[in-house]
Amino acid sequence: MSASEPRRSLQHMILALEQFWADRGCVIQQPYSSEVGAGTFNPASFLRSLGPEPWRVAYVEPSRRPKDGRYGENPNRFQQFFQYQVLLKPAPSDVVDAYFQSLAAMGLDPLQHDLRLVED
Repeated sequence: MSASEPRRSLQHMILALEQFWADRGCVIQQPYSSEVGAGTFNPASFLRSLGPEPWRVAYVEPSRRPKDGRYGENPNRFQQFFQYQVLLKPAPSDVVDAYFQSLAAMGLDPLQHDLRLVED
């Protein structure tokens, strides 16, 4: 993205990710909104990850954490986060390359950002 191009909106980034993963054989699942801390409890990933059958899915997962007190003292607080979940089963040999390609597809320039995998 050049300096003269407008910044991409969240909507454009999500659409780019959906197209990227759809082109790689993923079912684009619609969000499953429930009160969870992570998108891994979505039935599309949690239940379908079990067993030997191949499965590829990608989706935006809204994660609501109304009881998460790390972000303020207001008892009426309500946080909602969005995660983009991708499940590739079995994992392709180039899964890390595909991940970095998906970041580029949504407009993240790897030359302007320090992209790396860190194990902790």
